[in-house]
Amino acid sequence: MTESVQPGVRRGPSRRQALGLGAAGLAVGAVGAAAGRFSVSGAGHDGDAPHPFHGDHQAGITTPVQDHLHLASFDLSSRATRKDLVALLKDWSYAASRLTQGLDVSASGAVAGPLDAPPDDTGEAFGLPASSLTITIGLGPTLFELDGVDRFGIADRRPPGLAPLPPFLGDVLKAESSHGDLCIQACADDPQVAVHAIRNLSRIAFGTAHVRWSQMGFGRTSRTTTAQATPRNLFGFKDGTANVLADDAASLERSVWVAPTDEPAWMAGGSYLVARKIEMLMETWDRVQLGEQQTIIGRDKDVGAPLSGGEELTDPDFDVEVDGAPAIDVASHVRLAHPDNNGGAQMLRRGYNYVDGSNALGRLDAGLFFLAYVRDVEQFVTVQRHLSTDLLNEYVRHVGSATFAIPPGTQPGGWIGETLLG
Repeated sequence: MTESVQPGVRRGPSRRQALGLGAAGLAVGAVGAAAGRFSVSGAGHDGDAPHPFHGDHQAGITTPVQDHLHLASFDLSSRATRKDLVALLKDWSYAASRLTQGLDVSASGAVAGPLDAPPDDTGEAFGLPASSLTITIGLGPTLFELDGVDRFGIADRRPPGLAPLPPFLGDVLKAESSHGDLCIQACADDPQVAVHAIRNLSRIAFGTAHVRWSQMGFGRTSRTTTAQATPRNLFGFKDGTANVLADDAASLERSVWVAPTDEPAWMAGGSYLVARKIEMLMETWDRVQLGEQQTIIGRDKDVGAPLSGGEELTDPDFDVEVDGAPAIDVASHVRLAHPDNNGGAQMLRRGYNYVDGSNALGRLDAGLFFLAYVRDVEQFVTVQRHLSTDLLNEYVRHVGSATFAIPPGTQPGGWIGETLLG
């Protein structure tokens, strides 16, 4: 839900008091979340096992990829102060610690508040389980500096690699689908639970921040655990076969988590998110012969095996030839994106399919909402530059782009962003 910032409207103490926030509220919220899934609103559920909000890393990165996504990018009001920003991040952290446990956004929630005031919680997830909900909070480049202005006194603490991505061949980026001061990624196995999270966190931000853009996704296009089967994208191919997995600690330390020796120190234990909205030209692709589709991707469409042979999880062999030509085309997506051909650069991907209806020409407005977590944004830049000759480029367009610093997780009583602003 998008709420515009009204001139002169500021977040007041009454709203924070209603949500039970502040240091005491954060502590109470942490205890309530840990103690069980019961609240005044009756949101005690016996369905799925909820993911903890607190921890060394934020949830929603190595967490097993859920089936649905709602991601929103926010811009801060021009009148927002550093104090407002801190209060917002505390409010979001408290609310997220409840929502991820299947609770309402506050103790009074959707139905237990006074009848002569709007409820704290919008109520559309009332009675639903947590549905594996994770909430991940990020900080965009413009939070640190906007048009040369250090709005919140943190310009000197901006991570060196946190900036809008450089232009890539074939980009047709739309401002209404790009960038932002803050972001919230909500993933869940029930789309209504994910939408409920973004809707209520947007309400909490009213007067301080407003939604710049948002994106819903379905049908995950990658896996993050060995227990998950490899899904298919809207072109019908298995995607994310070679993704970094949650149980590969060495790859996570090397490619996903910011190390204590990296700069800046406040990001240790965090990561960086690259979000790209990639429009897929469905009708054009659907007219391509099967053999050519496989050549473009570099994999068998049935089992997902590389065209060099084997099964889905067999490593591609780029030296194999068929009739004197490489079995895996030199301009295929698999060859150009593979870590062996990009100096070892890897990413943890959590992408989703999206369908936004039909465009003005009556064609399906659909594609891949690509999400990648990296230790350094340069990892993505390296791979994307190498994809400039990708045969797949004829069938996709990059229309949205954003980068966010994902701070480390927090412990009960703490809040996301405290290593930067605390």
